[in-house]
Amino acid sequence: MQLKRYKKQFRLYALLILSVVTIACTVPSVPTALSQLLERNSIKVGTVYGAGTFYNGAGGPQGFEYELLAGFADYLGVTLDLYPFYSYEVMLQQLEEGNLDIVATGDAVTSNLQQRFDYGPAYQFVDQQLVFKAGTTRPRDIQALPSPIIAVSGSSQVHVLNALLNQSSTDVTSSKVITTEDSDSEELLQQVASGEISFTVADSNRLALQRRRYPSLAVAKTLNAKMPMAWAMPLNQDDSVKAAIIEYFGTVHQSGWFTVLEDKYFGHIRQFDYVDSRAFKNAAESTLKQYQPLFKKYSGDLDWRLLAAMSYQESHWEPDAVSRTGVRGLMMLTLDTASDWDVSDRVDPEQSIRGGSRYFASLLSRIPARIGNPDRVWMAMAAYNIGMGHLEDARVLTERQGGNPDLWVDVKRRLPQLRQKKYYRTTRYGYARGDEAMQYVENIRRYYDSLVWLDEQNKI
Repeated sequence: MQLKRYKKQFRLYALLILSVVTIACTVPSVPTALSQLLERNSIKVGTVYGAGTFYNGAGGPQGFEYELLAGFADYLGVTLDLYPFYSYEVMLQQLEEGNLDIVATGDAVTSNLQQRFDYGPAYQFVDQQLVFKAGTTRPRDIQALPSPIIAVSGSSQVHVLNALLNQSSTDVTSSKVITTEDSDSEELLQQVASGEISFTVADSNRLALQRRRYPSLAVAKTLNAKMPMAWAMPLNQDDSVKAAIIEYFGTVHQSGWFTVLEDKYFGHIRQFDYVDSRAFKNAAESTLKQYQPLFKKYSGDLDWRLLAAMSYQESHWEPDAVSRTGVRGLMMLTLDTASDWDVSDRVDPEQSIRGGSRYFASLLSRIPARIGNPDRVWMAMAAYNIGMGHLEDARVLTERQGGNPDLWVDVKRRLPQLRQKKYYRTTRYGYARGDEAMQYVENIRRYYDSLVWLDEQNKI
């Protein structure tokens, strides 16, 4: 660890020296933006509240942007001073006035913003989508909407709408787009789902996060595809901080950490099934209450909501459920597993939940201790579905192919190979429906996220 730290510091100081020479080769003592930041020993960053950016969760600060920013501060060896804003425009003004070093909005970069700010490398691309409520008339033409589109003031969505309306009409009226400072993008999506407003525009990341909570959100059309997301910096500042950001993103991509982080927040929600999401939400608000006390009683060190999510994936909370392979009950136990964990009646809800919980805990204990959470949880879930032997086969394939067998994001890519002869014939345990195991885990992750949210809203 000491060697890694010294190497990182050496790279930063080399970068700093290079930026000084580049900017003022005749006056090497001129301070750069990066040198001032390092001397201050802190980086001042603006962001906005949101599930994909920053929020205070039960375990402390969370969010995709927050973790990226915390990683960058650690990379520089400075303290992260994070300033969450409620207004895009106020935040951007603070950046222009030099009160912030960078801004990470979790929002797309538009041509208007590129005229005002400098940007680091694009690390994601999103689509801007017109959203309406499923079951209502799908809009085809934004020029002929029966009611206005509501969007957050200063957001990329407003810029996209203004550009489209100005291009397609010479008589643009403000009544077609109404901007608001009182609601953020996530609240506007919620208002569409509840019928309070008819239309909004959201990027594909935010929409994916919200659709698991509000399945009635539907996409009318994509207004702008593959818009870049990047951190903003003052326009007239030297390139030293930008160079550090470029090197940082290069490092996290090369190490694989960025892929792990992206999978953590977005990997399991990219695909959306309206019927399944709506059925789950209805069941969570009705059927679950019969079994909630049992999940809590037998969850042990596990989160009871995780156990409940597993049970829904297994049986849809139907105690007498039976599969084509003969597994039965709320936790879909085989005869052998039921016998191992003293379950005499697999369709008895309490016995099934007790046995399933203990079996899953035993699988968790068999995952190598060096594998941290949540990866060990997802791997144990895959083992619950296809067995520990097949999981180990997938981990071996991962290592053979240059991946990291201790990361779920790498292992899940190899699980489908267990159905392919050229791969499974080289493994110890042979053929397995690994693609189903991968989907099994991703489904449970979505159900779990939804249960956490419903629980926080006191809806279960």
